[in-house]
Amino acid sequence: MAYLRSIGSEENRLGMLRYGIKIERALGISHGVQRQIAKKIKRNHERAFELWQTGIMEAQFIASVTADPKRFSAADARQWAASFDSWDIVDGVSDLFVDTESWKELIGEFAADEREFIRRTAFAMMAWSVVHRKKEPEATFLDFLPIIEAHATDGRNFVKKAVNWALRSIGKRSMDLHGAALAVAQRLAQSPDKTARWIGKDAVRELTGPKTLNRLAAKTKQGK
Repeated sequence: MAYLRSIGSEENRLGMLRYGIKIERALGISHGVQRQIAKKIKRNHERAFELWQTGIMEAQFIASVTADPKRFSAADARQWAASFDSWDIVDGVSDLFVDTESWKELIGEFAADEREFIRRTAFAMMAWSVVHRKKEPEATFLDFLPIIEAHATDGRNFVKKAVNWALRSIGKRSMDLHGAALAVAQRLAQSPDKTARWIGKDAVRELTGPKTLNRLAAKTKQGK
């Protein structure tokens, strides 16, 4: 903690405000530097919880990278999530949550939670699971689509952006999931609800773009 405080930057802290990040608990250390520190100090589950207890944003991110996901329980995740107050800590720590045994249970639970940053956690976890859970059956991701659709009318900024992120991520995982996610996006794009329309139109734009389609075609070809 002494080292983290010594390399904090007031200029970086103030710069974080431009991205809608709360800085009351931040020292102003870039994510790249935080990852370097986490890599250097290596995994230590007990220390991770001590770092989390400091309440300092950077220490908490490093805690999430150096905790052991195999030992991290659903109760631990609930406890950490209860203190979420900024989108960046949500997205960083969701990376850990999705590597735990209880990840699917937590997604359902957090999506149903009315608290803005906890609900965001559910959809950030969906997006990260596309990257992390490479052997997960496609049925799991198909089951996420009704949850996405159910919460697409939540107009809170940090929720709607995460819902959109999850939908786009699922649609880019495989050609089969692409069709299912695109169908949801197209329905949302026609919704009378303003938030759902924005989520749908933005997802349709990315999922029908040449970059996405070419990548999926190449991935399908490699699979064969």
